[in-house]
Amino acid sequence: MNEGFGPAPGLLLSAILAAPVAAFAQDSDSQWQADFGFEARLHYRDSDENRFPVNFPFTPEMLPPGEQQGFMETVEPGGHFEMSLVSFIANIERGENFLIHSRIDFIDRHERNPTSGDRRVDVDQFWLRWGREFVPALPAEGFGGYVKLGKFGKFERQDDRHLESYGLVSTAFNRLEDLGVEFGVDLTPNFYLKGSVTQGNPLFIRDPNALAGDNGIDELRRTNPDPELKTGIPILYDAEIEGPDFDGEPEFGAAAGYRWADEAGRRAVDLMLFGYRGELEETVSLKGTFYGGDLDLLRGPGNQFPYPGLAGNDREEYGLNLRAYIDEFSLFAQYVDQELASLPRSGLEVEAAWRFELPLVWGYEGRQLFSHIQPAVRYSRLDNDFANPGITPFPSGAWDWEKLDIGIRLTILPGLDLTAEYADNRLFTAGGEASNDEWLVTLRWRS
Repeated sequence: MNEGFGPAPGLLLSAILAAPVAAFAQDSDSQWQADFGFEARLHYRDSDENRFPVNFPFTPEMLPPGEQQGFMETVEPGGHFEMSLVSFIANIERGENFLIHSRIDFIDRHERNPTSGDRRVDVDQFWLRWGREFVPALPAEGFGGYVKLGKFGKFERQDDRHLESYGLVSTAFNRLEDLGVEFGVDLTPNFYLKGSVTQGNPLFIRDPNALAGDNGIDELRRTNPDPELKTGIPILYDAEIEGPDFDGEPEFGAAAGYRWADEAGRRAVDLMLFGYRGELEETVSLKGTFYGGDLDLLRGPGNQFPYPGLAGNDREEYGLNLRAYIDEFSLFAQYVDQELASLPRSGLEVEAAWRFELPLVWGYEGRQLFSHIQPAVRYSRLDNDFANPGITPFPSGAWDWEKLDIGIRLTILPGLDLTAEYADNRLFTAGGEASNDEWLVTLRWRS
């Protein structure tokens, strides 16, 4: 089930378990510590208005009043102010080798998944880590390791994004957390291995811009529906898990990496190869939609409109991460190659950011106002090497896509920053090239 990933499972498991035991013993005299905080984000969003016709045979009562055919439409065009996120964050730790982390979202408008009818309160992350886990590009202090259990982000995910938006690769493959166990071992200060056994995120659709869009909502069952939030221009992506599900087959992940940093820690690099293997379910029920995820989605409504070439239920993904840091410059690059039931696609994402210190001009309660400014640029591309079904309600599922995000972040005070960015989307449709652009301004506060 997991052939070709790393050394013999017994030897690797022994090393993984022995490393955190030894590390935890060193912290036996440490005291328990608890840290609690909040995060909130206020957005101004201005989205281009777009409509793309679809050839799905909707009956007249299934369409909005006066419409003769269906459309994919911008989720919520125009300018809007919104409170997109309110989160409570808690960390309980003992020394450096035992940590319980939780993040509960009370509002997370941009991650309501798969529709705006998703739960309002969500446990975004909840995990326990036993042992030592180093941040990317920081060499380990000799042999060590960790085991992490719970709901957590994938190990190849970029958690230090410098823009509030997401690229196409991060949206499609690793934006959302999975549920299971992750483990890692530092073989030397520079070489490391990681692995995971998880539930696996269900396959669904969402718009790559800020709002996911509403697809398969109950309002569509009414006569002449006209939902407030539209479908968006969706891509296939790994959606949020709805909760523990032990009926399906697990997903296995593995990674091997090399990291290096100079003595001052000002220049560093981290290169990681990773891969996942799992199986798509026949269907996955998702809150807020009557569409099913996984194979149910790929087979089309009523399982009557499958993607050409759809075969089997295997899900495989392989990729490469590169992180580089040179003083105040940082670079993140990721390439992913995925196959979903014999449907291949790939993606590339590169983000560069620079952080500049500003001169002291104003202060507030002993702290500098406007201390840093950080421009960032990100290029991402998604190539779908498969064709659309002859009839489909979301033809953008097989379109190729390019996205260029340009933005700048201003640190107002420690824990308070303002980010302004522009997303330039290029969609390669069956009829030519189109755009679906968006402005996003974010005021973020962390306590």
